[in-house]
Amino acid sequence: MAKSILTPQSVDFPQWYQEILSKAELAENGPVRGTMVIRPYGYALWERMQAEVDARIKSVGAQNVYLPLFIPESYLRKEAEHVQGFSPELAVVTHAGGKPLEEPIVVRPTSETVFGKVMSNWIQSYRDLPLLLNQWANVVRWELRPRVFLRTTEFLWQEGHTAHATQVDAADSTRKILHEVYEDFFVNVLAIPVCTGRKTAAERFAGAMNTLTCEGMMGDGKALQMATSHELGQNFAKAFDITFSDADRLIQYAWTTSWGSSTRMVGGLIMAHGDDHGLRLPPRVAPIQVVVILVRDEGPTREYSTQLSNDLRTAGVRVHLDDDISSGFGRRVIGWELKGIPIRVEIGPRDLAHSRVTIVRRDTNEKREVPVSDALQEIMNLLADIQMSMLTNAIERRNSRIADVKTVVEASEVSEKGFARIPMEMLGEDGETSLADNGITVRCVQRVDGTVPLSESEANLFAIVARAY
Repeated sequence: MAKSILTPQSVDFPQWYQEILSKAELAENGPVRGTMVIRPYGYALWERMQAEVDARIKSVGAQNVYLPLFIPESYLRKEAEHVQGFSPELAVVTHAGGKPLEEPIVVRPTSETVFGKVMSNWIQSYRDLPLLLNQWANVVRWELRPRVFLRTTEFLWQEGHTAHATQVDAADSTRKILHEVYEDFFVNVLAIPVCTGRKTAAERFAGAMNTLTCEGMMGDGKALQMATSHELGQNFAKAFDITFSDADRLIQYAWTTSWGSSTRMVGGLIMAHGDDHGLRLPPRVAPIQVVVILVRDEGPTREYSTQLSNDLRTAGVRVHLDDDISSGFGRRVIGWELKGIPIRVEIGPRDLAHSRVTIVRRDTNEKREVPVSDALQEIMNLLADIQMSMLTNAIERRNSRIADVKTVVEASEVSEKGFARIPMEMLGEDGETSLADNGITVRCVQRVDGTVPLSESEANLFAIVARAY
């Protein structure tokens, strides 16, 4: 393995993260404080994530729409708790076209209120329900402590909204999104095991009656909220008159939900899997799954490198041929390690003289020589093995850093290096407040077996507490 050019995680994890963004050519700060420029490789990662999440969203029956960037300020004021929750982060337009506006316009922090308006227009009868919508867009929240991909003033995301005839249907939809869209994606594509559960009242989304969450553990033991799914009850339906005529021709308010994930997932992927040599990408999300490196352009090396690349592409592998021999081999290896390409195939004249190639897997840095005749199949097998191995190792790392505790003091101590799990009756509201005063929050509430409770009033519930990004 090439010598690392990054600050070791153990020395300064935040600095390591910033260096990854720059040296792996993922993103950089934008011209306005808190904004970001996503570079081509970083955006390719986002596109892979977007495609996988979008496919899952459509599989549960939701359709994509697009709603305006600008929201009349009066819309947000229709749901008091919602506007109160977002008011410190709002960007407001007061002048346009060279003169003051009659009503200020808010740049969307979310689109609950606009979805509420269009749903009230589109829903008349119970036959129009459920209505399942999603939009991919940018949003603006004026962050005081921005960090690229994790918390930025403007970021990319998807925002889903649904309307249902009953509370039971809405609750079922909220859980379905949590598990079938988000948890499935995080576990089976990003290879990040997530803790799923309910948010406490103090941590719920503004205006929601229930928030479900996926919480990932990062390499430094801190938590990252990867995605959330909210039951909004009838709060927004009453604010925006989302009503329908039921089977008995009685007018009823709809029950609505919302759910979202964002470019924060890119930051989570970096911090959950990266090491001192750069990114480590699971094959299913990697924009480039295999890089074929031409060591030297001598004899049949170029011909075979091109042939292998074409064979891999035909087999459905996302492959890149690095034949830029004008750059030093070591420099190129460092670059591909930084970018986290799952498999590196090195082809030089000495290798081919012995009818073999060198294959290196990024997750373990294991290097092996493989006969030319076996290279294609070996690579295909390795891609599947790397995906599963990264998930298995991530589960083991996470579980080893979750400790059961009985007191708030113990929870605080454990949270310095991982997650603490404490019985809810031992925590209580006072304990949650005490932890929050020290920058430690309840990430989610679970049953003892790790499943999501149907109600916060269930007995024998446990809180997962941690420091978080």
